[in-house]
Amino acid sequence: MATIHAGDGDTGALCILNKQDLAGLRYSLSEVLDTVEAAYQAYAAGLSANPRKLTAKPDDGHSLAYSMLGRDGERQTVAFKTSYKFNVNEDASQQKYYTSLLLYDDRTGLPIALMDCSLVGALRTPAASALLARSCARSDARTALVIGSGVQGQNAFPFLVAAMPQLDRLIIHGSHEEGIAAARERLRAHYPERDIEVSGDLERSARAADIIIGAAGPASEKSYGVVRRTALKPGALTILVGYGLHAELLHQADFRVATSEAQMRVTGTDLADADGALPAIDAELPDILAGKRPGRAHDDQRIFAYNSGMIITDIALGRLFAERARAQQLGQTIRLW
Repeated sequence: MATIHAGDGDTGALCILNKQDLAGLRYSLSEVLDTVEAAYQAYAAGLSANPRKLTAKPDDGHSLAYSMLGRDGERQTVAFKTSYKFNVNEDASQQKYYTSLLLYDDRTGLPIALMDCSLVGALRTPAASALLARSCARSDARTALVIGSGVQGQNAFPFLVAAMPQLDRLIIHGSHEEGIAAARERLRAHYPERDIEVSGDLERSARAADIIIGAAGPASEKSYGVVRRTALKPGALTILVGYGLHAELLHQADFRVATSEAQMRVTGTDLADADGALPAIDAELPDILAGKRPGRAHDDQRIFAYNSGMIITDIALGRLFAERARAQQLGQTIRLW
């Protein structure tokens, strides 16, 4: 289909990239990692803007909506992202989730694309977790445990191995056999010689792990519990993406990291103590990647990292995918204005 992009000179046309279009994109793990890291670096350099996200939810908590605005100064791109989740507290089969990303070129003033943002979200989050792991894990880390077998749990392992090829033991703890099988398949698609060990005991697996990623859904905690501090080995790094890690890991950590402390204070309220307070963060990932802050002070520190979505990474990947879609002649145009 014909595609019109920023710079084509038609301010009334918008390129639409649906989920099927984006499924046909060609990209590598290293491209995604490099793009996400570059977005964090640009933010640390003061080139980009990442305002706090807006949220809305009803009193009964059955749905959750986010709106995010940002600007990537390196790529001169402005974007708006929306996310809407329905039946949040139900089983995954009962949930509905819609997310979109609208990109504008801030050099020409023209729209770039409106795209389904599920692929961007599915990739930028595990890429950020992998960057956290590479930056904050012990130098001799060899074992990684991922809690959860949903999309984030399935995508975590390829990025972990890409960022830390020295990892030689990969463990998944999940409650859905199909999700576990998908995680193993996705890893083998990139690393045919690698496999994932399936955990039958969460606490035992946690005691063996140097890196633990909590990527479970909220309902999964009822099935197999959460990791507590007593299960952590000296120097363990815990990274929270969804659920599966107890709030005490944040409050009792020797060192605390977040992709964004401001975002954590919006989306991490379930981690607050009895007084409704969250502890201060010691370092943010963009500053660690830029060399402004250390990822850890010594190997025995038990570190907690909070991985919340930052629109700057959505913008960077969205721009990459929009340009790649153009090169592959994917998408269609509509005349919106």
